[in-house]
Amino acid sequence: MEFRLDNGGVQISGEFTFTDHASFKTMIDSLLKDGSPSVTMDLGQLQFIDSAGLGMLLLARDAFGKADRKLVLRAPSGQVKRMFGLTKFDTLFSVED
Repeated sequence: MEFRLDNGGVQISGEFTFTDHASFKTMIDSLLKDGSPSVTMDLGQLQFIDSAGLGMLLLARDAFGKADRKLVLRAPSGQVKRMFGLTKFDTLFSVED
């Protein structure tokens, strides 16, 4: 997984798997420090996500919720969008096309 922080959000690309846990946690900590009321994760360039990646998104949602901030997932496509449909993530998150 690769990520790029920008104003109030992050763009994630590549494959999001268990091996990305440490870097994802570091990224979430950075986003929590910036203080914006809403954070957008652009998933348009994310090609693959496994169950561990889905779990980490749930952990991020909980962390932002505790900080009274909104997490928005943007533009999942391909395998990522199919996984969101199978797991009903579109009901657990605010997902924008």
